[in-house]
Amino acid sequence: MTKPYRIDNLQYANWSEKIFRQMRMGGVDAVHVTIAYHENFRETVLNMEQWNRWFEQFPKLIFQGFTGDDVRLARKTGRTAIFFGYQNPSPIEDDIGLVEIHHRLGARFMQLSYNNQSLLATGCYEAEDPGITRMGREVIAEMNRVGLVVDMSHSADRSTIEAMELSSRPIAITHANPHNWHPALRNKSDDILKALAQSGGMMGFSVYPHHLQGKSDCTLESFCQMIADTADLMGIDHIGIGTDLCQDQPDSIVEWMRTGRWTKQIDYGEGSASDAGFPPMPSWFNDNRDFDNIEHGLRAVGLTDEDVGKVMGENWLRFYDENFGAAS
Repeated sequence: MTKPYRIDNLQYANWSEKIFRQMRMGGVDAVHVTIAYHENFRETVLNMEQWNRWFEQFPKLIFQGFTGDDVRLARKTGRTAIFFGYQNPSPIEDDIGLVEIHHRLGARFMQLSYNNQSLLATGCYEAEDPGITRMGREVIAEMNRVGLVVDMSHSADRSTIEAMELSSRPIAITHANPHNWHPALRNKSDDILKALAQSGGMMGFSVYPHHLQGKSDCTLESFCQMIADTADLMGIDHIGIGTDLCQDQPDSIVEWMRTGRWTKQIDYGEGSASDAGFPPMPSWFNDNRDFDNIEHGLRAVGLTDEDVGKVMGENWLRFYDENFGAAS
């Protein structure tokens, strides 16, 4: 039996040769990596420069991906394709022309907001959600045109629904879980998930402990049963993995993620002061070598080999094929 593709559609690790080698040990064919949280255009380009150095230093382990065919090339050559994405629209600043520039540089996913209100949409931590802004409507249309996927992982509900309605191409929620399984502010309601599936979109399940039932103590069985239940809700063709793995990051990075430059205060996000820093990962998923555990866990809760393959990467690969190029 051909081993299914493995695609992790969201990581933000403290990248190193060790992690690149672990990707290979875990048989990970592709990873969507966050290269911007609050960075402006120039700062994002500096992050791309750093990735170019890694591509130059470790060509037998990683290379930059642009299309679904690069995932197939990664499998054929025993490497991991790296796809760029942004968790905030800050890299386009206030200039819609930068959407196409970023796509040409390799960006394939961009969130319309990261927790707060942006120029485009409302984040999930805001008290009120007025929906997609005037600029947001224009940027969604431009993202659709060039093949930059709309990501609403950190966005509020009205903005998320409106993004689906406004987008002529399917959107993604790259890293979250169902709210009915664990009521984290960032997790998504059944109504959002059903609308996402009906619009042809994709949901990536997160193993970040704040998004898990039981947090760091979440069991593999609970996580995999949640995936099986969501398959019943959304359909098996609309779900995949987006671990939100933040391996080897110092706790100061959490402060950067939550605080950026918009506040002088410490924003504890989904937790309290006692939750500052990165929480311990669940015992069954510490790094890229642990994808076998998820695969075995999905089979244990009754998914067929075909359906396991879809969740582990086949669905994301189809989504890449259909959405990373210019609109026809």
